[in-house]
Amino acid sequence: MAMLEATRVRLAGDRSHIGRRLAALLFLLLVVMSLLSLGHGASGVSATQMLLDWLAGREPAQVDRIIMYSIRLPRLLTGLLVGAALAVSGAMMQGLFRNPLADPGLLGVSAGASLGAISAIVLGGALPPAIAVLTGWHLVPIAAFAGSWVAMFTLYGIATRQGRTSVATMLLAGIAMSAMIAALSGLIIYRADDQQLRDLTFWSLGSLAGASWTKIAVAGPVIALALALSPLLARGLNGLALGEAAAAHVGLHVQRVKTAAILITAAATGASVAIAGAIGFVGIVVPHLLRLISGPDHRWLLVNSALLGASTLLAADMVSRTIVAPAELPIGIITALIGGPFFLWVLLSNRRVLDA
Repeated sequence: MAMLEATRVRLAGDRSHIGRRLAALLFLLLVVMSLLSLGHGASGVSATQMLLDWLAGREPAQVDRIIMYSIRLPRLLTGLLVGAALAVSGAMMQGLFRNPLADPGLLGVSAGASLGAISAIVLGGALPPAIAVLTGWHLVPIAAFAGSWVAMFTLYGIATRQGRTSVATMLLAGIAMSAMIAALSGLIIYRADDQQLRDLTFWSLGSLAGASWTKIAVAGPVIALALALSPLLARGLNGLALGEAAAAHVGLHVQRVKTAAILITAAATGASVAIAGAIGFVGIVVPHLLRLISGPDHRWLLVNSALLGASTLLAADMVSRTIVAPAELPIGIITALIGGPFFLWVLLSNRRVLDA
């Protein structure tokens, strides 16, 4: 009981009342960003005007309907899913590793997905015709998702011994695996032609330009399920903040929490990278910023991370597709320009802890 009370006292500084109010504000922000995203683009199609036409019984122009239903709506939903998935994955990794600099890339998931996508882009032409016809243009996201899970299960097997997963071993093994995967990716890229190199460059920096209803139908349920399950780990991640030994003493099944967090993160990140490419820094910036505002209580941190992550990616996407219109910048450039300085600030603000 004393330990449970200590946990509650520690989380009493969790500022849960701020978390609740912040959730309401972030939900309103997400609604606003969604409406702006629908009405924002190089074509000038107005979502508001289409809504007014629909309410008045008028039929919108066919071109406007195609742009809205076939381009902007899938792009909006993809941005919502991917932004929320990356931010929630980052929040869980920071809670699992008890490190504000942790992000989903530590599991090697992003590197594995990248290797799968690079292999599909460069070597996909050598596949047997039967497989090529079966996968079609979905080959790259399928290969990326498969690569993410192979990397995750390999890393999990390395870090788990006698039924216990070592977080420290997973961190170090993830760094080593990412380096090896980068080397393999480099060897494959060496064979790429000019067009393949252009595709690889755009994919490696991330983009929502390839959003479609088909991709949402395939990856959406995976991401949605991961997001729905993540709040169930809030209590466990709060307990891990005290350390694994203390968490076990208060009745927390530590191994189960670690396994679930790793699987959920792998599923969410792998599916996100598969449909949008490698988008960095969202998983670091969003959860750490929320920790500074509302505290470390994962009961609100995970929910608020999903809301702010989705809004952040929608905002970055609007900038990426209009700043050099009618061309489009990869969204990873925008997130890196924001996340890079933030990452340095986090690193410098934690210098005393890191040097200890």
